[in-house]
Amino acid sequence: MRSVWIWIFTLTSLTAMAQQEPNYEESKVPAVVLPDIFLSEKGKWIRTIEEWEKVRRPEIFQLFESEVYGKIPKDFDSMNFEKVKESLNPYPESADLEEINITVRRNGKYHTMRVNLFLPKSGKGPFPVILLINYLPKYPDGKLVDESFWPVKKLIERGFATASFHAETVAPDLTESYQQGIISTLYPEQIGQPNGLKAFGAWGWAAMRAMDYFEQHPQIDSKKSVLVGHSRTGKTALWTSANDPRWAITYANESGCGGAAISRRKYGETVEAINRRFPYWFADNFRKYNEREEALPLDQHMLPGLIAPRAVYYSSAREDRWADPKGEYLGLSLGSRVFSEIYGKKAVFEQEFEALSGPVHLESVGYHIREGKHDLTWEDWRIFLEFVSKTYKE
Repeated sequence: MRSVWIWIFTLTSLTAMAQQEPNYEESKVPAVVLPDIFLSEKGKWIRTIEEWEKVRRPEIFQLFESEVYGKIPKDFDSMNFEKVKESLNPYPESADLEEINITVRRNGKYHTMRVNLFLPKSGKGPFPVILLINYLPKYPDGKLVDESFWPVKKLIERGFATASFHAETVAPDLTESYQQGIISTLYPEQIGQPNGLKAFGAWGWAAMRAMDYFEQHPQIDSKKSVLVGHSRTGKTALWTSANDPRWAITYANESGCGGAAISRRKYGETVEAINRRFPYWFADNFRKYNEREEALPLDQHMLPGLIAPRAVYYSSAREDRWADPKGEYLGLSLGSRVFSEIYGKKAVFEQEFEALSGPVHLESVGYHIREGKHDLTWEDWRIFLEFVSKTYKE
């Protein structure tokens, strides 16, 4: 009989750490025992693609939906796309700009969101597309792009179409007003439900509507689509891709607690800390695990498997201890078992985190860590695009 797969990273006391002060010492990380990805709720070991896709994956998805992120509703009555011209194109020589209003109707009400899409003028389409979920508010001066965060010009030069939307236009990133978008307008029945739609789900819903537009666009190859999120929207990107199989590659940069990092490590930001500061991000049920991460019926190492066999990429910054870089690496390296053991990918992470000397680019999974602080930089984009290029050639 196959033995239960457990992981113990650090043998230390299980005494709870005070939540007021984050732990940044590996010696104080509690002993971590994780639920096995391949052991079903009925005690059956999962070994085949069919067993994974019909038994274990649905179990894990339901747990994340109920206990962590909440639902992303899929139903609506109608949707239409309208091109508008409100902004100046900052790259008229190299790109065409499309500003698209996406209007969705449900139960007699509607909500309109805006997607800004840049298409290369040179080269022959259809083009692969990169969508950035932008948590930053719309720029007061009306500009569409901050090149230090969303490097449109460099992406266009490399042959990508690229788009973005501001998360606040679907669910404001504020406790007091996050419902003032699609939640109260289109899905009011979700309000108050312990596993109801919250901000992350709303932003994911918006990414899906952008994909709806990409699929019908003659100049976009939606089969070569990339979903990108940084920090809070890195968490969103992962949950979105778990809900929507149309994304070929999903990139979460420095997504930390509730995203890439193992919650049970209690390193840097914890479940209690994130729920206290941002109670509108996750399902209400997630609060049950404040200071009780070990009671979670799952952990973040199970999230990449919901996206497999499509490609998943994580990255970290060494000074971003709040996001727990080691926990992020472990989340992907352990989660890559679904890619290697179920789908037969060459996706085994052989290096310990402390021994990393460069990017790890495997088949359908990849990771890098750079020097510096919490940010999405051109260095991150450059290394990630190397992985994208390799993945598209495979």
